[in-house]
Parts: sequence; C-alpha cells; structure tokens
Amino acid sequence: MQAPAESKAAFDAQRALQLARETFDIEANALLGLKARQGGSFARAAQAMLECRGRVVVMGMGKSGHVGRKIAATLASTGTPAMFVHAAEASHGDLGMVTQSDVVLAISNSGENDELTALVPALKRLGVMLVLMTGRSESRLAQHADLVISSAVDQEACPMNLAPTASTTAQMALGDALAVAVLDARGFREEDFARSHPGGALGRKLLIHVRDLMRSGDAVPCVRPDTAFTAMLREMTGKGLGFTAVVDADRGVCGIFTDGDLRRLIERGVDLRPLHAHHVMHPNPKLVRADSLAVEAAAVMEQHRITSVLVIDAHGALVGALNSNDLMRAKVI
Repeated sequence: MQAPAESKAAFDAQRALQLARETFDIEANALLGLKARQGGSFARAAQAMLECRGRVVVMGMGKSGHVGRKIAATLASTGTPAMFVHAAEASHGDLGMVTQSDVVLAISNSGENDELTALVPALKRLGVMLVLMTGRSESRLAQHADLVISSAVDQEACPMNLAPTASTTAQMALGDALAVAVLDARGFREEDFARSHPGGALGRKLLIHVRDLMRSGDAVPCVRPDTAFTAMLREMTGKGLGFTAVVDADRGVCGIFTDGDLRRLIERGVDLRPLHAHHVMHPNPKLVRADSLAVEAAAVMEQHRITSVLVIDAHGALVGALNSNDLMRAKVI
C-alpha cells in the first residue's frame, strides 16, 4: 500500500526572517537575565575549579551533554584540566574516571535528569564537589549539589517553548563565563594558550622563534668589506637569497647589498669593476635577534617593506638570515 504523500506548506521567507529576529531577541534577553542571576555561587564555583587538584569533570545528557563537551574543551584549552563524561556511560563504568581530587560540573536544565540523579550517591561517597548548572534551583539535583549556579531562562526561542534553544545558549555562555573567570584568576596568558594550541595559527605566532626558521652556517651569504664586487656577486648568486651581508672580522654586521641595489647601479651606468663591498653596501641594515619571535621578524619586514632580514646573536654577530618565504612556509604569515 502506497504511503500518503506528505503535505508541505509553502516556504515563507518573511516568516523565516521574522522568526530569526525573534530568536535573536529571545536569546539575547536570556543572556541579559543570566547576567542578573549570578552571584556568590558563581564565584565559589570558579574558585573551586581554580583550586581543583584534579580535573573538572563535566557531565550532562542530551543537548546539555553537547554543551558540556564544549565547556570541557574550553576549560582545557584555557589552562584548567577538564574532560566530559557522559552521564549514562558513567553509570556503566565511566564513573571510574572520576577521582576524589576532581570537581564535577553537572548540567541539567530541569535539574531532574534521572541519569545524573542516579550518580549523586556515588559522587558523595567519593567526596567530590558537585557543582550544578540548572534552570531550576528547587530541583532534586539542586538539593544534593554543593553549589548551584543558575542557567534559568524565561522562555525558549522555540515557538512551542519546547526545544532547548535559549536554555542551551545560556548554558554555553555560563560555561564561557566560568572559563574566563578561572583563566583570569590563573594568570593565563597568550603564551599559555599557544602551548595548548601548537598546531594553530596563534601557536605558530607565539611559539616559533627566528632561530627555528633562519638559514644558518654556509647557507648565509656574507662577505668582508674589502671583497671585490665580482666576488660579492658570486657569493650572492651561489646562496640564492638575493642579498649578501657585509661583516667585519668578528662577524659584526657592517651592511647589506641586495639584488635591488645591483639593478639600480646598472641603471645608473656605474662601472662596477673597480668597486668593493664597502663602496656599495647599505650601512645599518634591519636586524633581528635569533631569540626573537618569528612574528616579530615578520613585523619588521612589513614595516620597512623588505623581504629579508639579517639575524644576529646577543653579541651582535651575524648568525643567520631570514626571508619572507621562510615565514610563509612556516605559516607565520
């Protein structure tokens, strides 16, 4: 028997836009209401996470569980060891992941979730602190929690006031607020963030130093000030960087000569044969330290509209060279 065809209402673009705007208004109002509801319990929860000797174990079911995974990830990436444990799986062995040194952050909009409620006796026996994020402070779970932080909203964005929408937005924002409060109290800095994100753009910018990318040793073109012009050209051509450094006997940088300088001399019709490096070099070239961040070298190149810089050590001696191609390969720029 053939199933009856489903009837579909015609799509109303104006109705869709209206609902979108109403959703934004409802969720924005929910966040403003959330702001007014926070007080001492929020501060004590943040302090408990800061002082936790183990991990913050985030638990939840359904949509609250999805939010919980994100909150655990945010905490972990901002200096607070954290993990997510599914409440249903916890009853079947995963509770073994929780230790007495941990803090448990349970998330339940209703505060009546059976899977979370069933874990309370075991968590109490372990002696862990139970922090509950809920929309109902009078719920069963709230009665057993050590701390209750309110994620209550006046209404969901769902037109039927059923699907978790504004409530999950509030949970997400409250989790972010906890993470921000704890990272600030921890003194968490950009460098710390980069260490937990070594594969990201920020990690590359804050962890890679000039010494990690520079050309060094025989790969660096350099000549003495009294080097004949033709010999200097051979050094430039052989090293393929489009320039050569001019250094003294102690490898102190005296100047630099580039392909651009050569082109300008030729255009002026200068007789190059009797010249030496000190006749044509640019004194006081742009330099960076080997222990500088690669992103700082990139800033020097951008500011002065150059494509290469010479690299020196703490004593001012030439130890390397870096160009924009090196930075691009490392994805610093």
